[in-house]
Amino acid sequence: MAEKLTMPTLTILFQQRAQTAIARSQKGVAALIVRDALTAGEAWSLTSTGQIPEKLGKENQDAIRRVFKGGVNPPRKVLVYCLGAEETLESGTETQTEGASGSAAEPRPGSGAAALKWLGAQKFDYLAGPADLSEAEAAVIKDWIIQKREDDHVIFKAVLPHTAANHEGVVSFTASGIQAGGGVFDAASYCGRVAGLIAGTPMKQSVTYAALPEVEDINRLSALEEDEAVGRGELILTHDGEKVKLGRGVNSLTNTTGRSEVWRKIKIVELLDLLQWDLRLAIQDNYIGKYQNSYDNKLLLITAVKLYLQALAKDQLIEENFSCDVDVEEQDAYLQSVGVATAEMTEQQIREANTGTCVFLAIDIRPIDAIEDVKVKIYL
Repeated sequence: MAEKLTMPTLTILFQQRAQTAIARSQKGVAALIVRDALTAGEAWSLTSTGQIPEKLGKENQDAIRRVFKGGVNPPRKVLVYCLGAEETLESGTETQTEGASGSAAEPRPGSGAAALKWLGAQKFDYLAGPADLSEAEAAVIKDWIIQKREDDHVIFKAVLPHTAANHEGVVSFTASGIQAGGGVFDAASYCGRVAGLIAGTPMKQSVTYAALPEVEDINRLSALEEDEAVGRGELILTHDGEKVKLGRGVNSLTNTTGRSEVWRKIKIVELLDLLQWDLRLAIQDNYIGKYQNSYDNKLLLITAVKLYLQALAKDQLIEENFSCDVDVEEQDAYLQSVGVATAEMTEQQIREANTGTCVFLAIDIRPIDAIEDVKVKIYL
């Protein structure tokens, strides 16, 4: 009798990734694009402020230091790409031009195309642009982030000034008159600070009401204006009479038709991105191409995924009433598409049917959010 295939490696890997999820979320990676004449085309991966290149201009050095301020923790790493002083990010700049021989030409160092090409090969959580980022450049980054998330399945996100992207991968930061360190900053010049703060916030916490101790004051909004801004998908700064802090931790997503409202929350998107990344990486590296696509092996994969979800539930990132199973509806549709008559088949027969190289799973989870809305009654 042939030895039955098992998947111990996959199961162990899923358990390991789940057990390290909290630790990996403690410190994220922020990315920053700057403009500088002397260092155009250079890029750095920095793990501390002591590594900031001295040849960078003072304003750019200060911008990187602001990113490293972080939140609960500083970011684990800050990636920096330097555009030329006159270079801009333009629509379609990531697309390589064609060389004389017909092959793809490398983008010019220090150009917008080179910046996005380099960033596209990195792994980061939040990206911010130069302090003088224009509206047109913000739109380029927005489109690039959305394209990367949807086509390449990466978990890039961006903090951009006044960018109503209506997408969970883009945080629209709209504060103004930010007074800090003797200077006054607008939203564009403080997006890097916010990107570092979000990247340095552990997954068990929300950035809602996270303090920015260096900020002395801002252009304050009324309570009604703050509520309206949050409703428009804006991340704002608020002053509580003692300190300046972030408003509710929301991204720019406002139209949730056909989706859960939880996609509007920065904290929840962080969790869902981690889950997607872990599942995709573990399945690609340890399952695809390595096992026969039998029903038994599908069940073994389901068991491994459940163990991963169980660890997330233990850490109170998701509720315990999760599920993972064969997606019978999708499997039925697939079978019909290849000419299998399923009308007379039982559900179990559909579950066990040969699906070629395809595996269809359905995962149902309920993320656990942070405490943000408190109602207190005082009786006398």
